[in-house]
Amino acid sequence: MDTATIDAANRWRLETPGHQGWNRTARPGDPNKYLMISCDCHANEPFNLWTERLDARYRSRLPRIEIDEHGVKWVLSDGLRRTRLQDSIFDGEDLVRNKAGALVAERLQDDRRDGVDAEIVFPNKGLFMWATGDAQFAQAQCRVWNDWAWETYGAYNDRMSPMAALATADIEGSIKEIKRVAKLGFRGLTLPCKPVFNSQEARDPNYNMKVYDPMWSLIEETGLPITFHIGTGRDPRGASREGGAVMNYVAHALVQAIEPVAALCASGVLEHFPKIKFAAIESGIGWVPWALDAMDEAYVKHHMWAYPKLKMLPSEYFRAHGAVAFQEDRAGLGLTTQFGLADNFLWSNDYPHHEGSWPHSAEAIERQMGHLSDEQRAKILGLNAAKLFNFDVPRLLNYRESATVAD
Repeated sequence: MDTATIDAANRWRLETPGHQGWNRTARPGDPNKYLMISCDCHANEPFNLWTERLDARYRSRLPRIEIDEHGVKWVLSDGLRRTRLQDSIFDGEDLVRNKAGALVAERLQDDRRDGVDAEIVFPNKGLFMWATGDAQFAQAQCRVWNDWAWETYGAYNDRMSPMAALATADIEGSIKEIKRVAKLGFRGLTLPCKPVFNSQEARDPNYNMKVYDPMWSLIEETGLPITFHIGTGRDPRGASREGGAVMNYVAHALVQAIEPVAALCASGVLEHFPKIKFAAIESGIGWVPWALDAMDEAYVKHHMWAYPKLKMLPSEYFRAHGAVAFQEDRAGLGLTTQFGLADNFLWSNDYPHHEGSWPHSAEAIERQMGHLSDEQRAKILGLNAAKLFNFDVPRLLNYRESATVAD
């Protein structure tokens, strides 16, 4: 994908105001390049991963394709509405993205090409592991992902780190799985945005409830950070037909991460378990200043209902414990300095997804981060992630130097 062969639909990705006046850049060839850790990348799991490894009693409930009497293909899944399967519409650079990421050697090359020193890896096909009302079924799928992810990326965990998945509607099973994956060496955990998928019932288990205290206690003991990836709390495909793709992305997918953030910050969880760190993933960051103010407003103005009484405001718990990952968010980055959030934002290229910036992340960064200071860019592009996920920075820089010598 050299610049001369990028198709018209993706040419906009090359637009940049440049990096004049920057002391260092995000350009892969810059010898003083920023440390870049992508906090949201995705695997490209084998299509038969769950059908081959899942307990036989659950296999008939996995997503499947059925053809109706008119020859129309439909995708059926345990907890999702029936969806019509469209014929492939990918070509050019979008086709390359759609096929990328299956092999570790390929990922290493693609990371290097985009200037990425390390990546946090989430499921791709497995993002629908939680799309069921059966907690045991979801947990069984998560264990399959965890086994495969460690087999695939464990040897590269110092720079290609998968998140261990938990189906938290099954609290006992989650506690057991946390102990197992922590012993294996996972760098972090990923929890669904809501424990009970698609739940609108206030009495269902949720992260603000005391029933989760044993789980938080164990997580604090392990020292593993928590992540909440969008699309894992409810069906993100709530709209269809004209404009549906945009409606789903904006109104049904991105907003899902707000609830677990508020749950942790307003419930006393972070007061009782002060070593817990968490991050909302792929949710964008423009909403963060508003959400912090909204949480504080509710806590202060609705003091007659707000419980428990906290030692700090909800926004203060977020600033001390929380982070949010984005790929491109001009509005959110524009608010970074005004609201003092440079320590809480995490950059990602969302490799290999289409809403991400790979393989043109340098241009995307230059389009959005020119107004930030060198220190702020360094934190957001890599240093915040290194601290949250406990990466060995000198080791990452040694990998970069070794690659340069090899060239």
